[in-house]
Amino acid sequence: MDGTVKVACVQAESVVFDRAATIEKIDGIAAEVAANGARLALFPEAFIPVYPSSRWARHLAGWDGDARPLYARLARESLTIPGADSDRLADIARTHGLWLAVGANELERGTIYNSLLVYSPAGELALQHRKLMPTNHERLVWGLGDGTGLEAIKTEVGNVGGLICWENLMPLARFALYQSGIEIYLAPTADDSEDWHHSIRHIAREARAFVLSSCVFQTAASYPDDVPLAEGHELVGAGGSAILGPDGSYLAGPLWNEPGILYADLDPQHLYEARQRFDPAGHYHRPDVFRFEVPSAAPPLA
Repeated sequence: MDGTVKVACVQAESVVFDRAATIEKIDGIAAEVAANGARLALFPEAFIPVYPSSRWARHLAGWDGDARPLYARLARESLTIPGADSDRLADIARTHGLWLAVGANELERGTIYNSLLVYSPAGELALQHRKLMPTNHERLVWGLGDGTGLEAIKTEVGNVGGLICWENLMPLARFALYQSGIEIYLAPTADDSEDWHHSIRHIAREARAFVLSSCVFQTAASYPDDVPLAEGHELVGAGGSAILGPDGSYLAGPLWNEPGILYADLDPQHLYEARQRFDPAGHYHRPDVFRFEVPSAAPPLA
């Protein structure tokens, strides 16, 4: 990082099962954060078109009826890359001069993946990463990602990369980002627990990086009537988004139980101060003892 940069961490509701309307909502929020001086904005995990909460994804096991129509609905509202929806997100980033990081359900053939997509102010898809291991009920929904995107990319706001939700609990996945020089660490999630905050505070201290964690906020009332949502609290996702410094302190948030946008100014001075005593892939690493590499991503299907 060469200078202080303002970033935004977005906690908003998806327009549930409506890809086009959710992307239009992203456009409106992107305009707001850009007008407020932010140069990077992060949206939650699977924001397009909805995170598969256990409140309804349990239905996909087929225990209480035919799950195929709901899965097909999610697949049809997922985005494809390349495709018009990805182009629209690129245009939003370009129009607002913003690094735009968005969680999305991504469809390839008949399989849906949980993807983190980062678009540049030039309107390019600069980073695409699919969640390596869906957690628990998510395995009813998403396929397994590969090694693509397990790295930080160099940008004019700093070295940016990220992992999705409980991927952040995978030590080697984290180290893949550390060894690529990450400075702004993106951690979109659906985990709205206090335990998650213990994890991201540790990650900020371990990475000696700024951490943005944008968490799913969703109300039961936002779901269409024909989606089989199990009984429970009105808050399907309670949020808890936050921005942390490289010492694990909160720069903004956490924000609970309501939508909102968090802002913080990231000063690279704090990176250098934090890394004086500990740098996980630098002077506190022992490459003479440890060997680590990320194998090439799986080749695309013919």
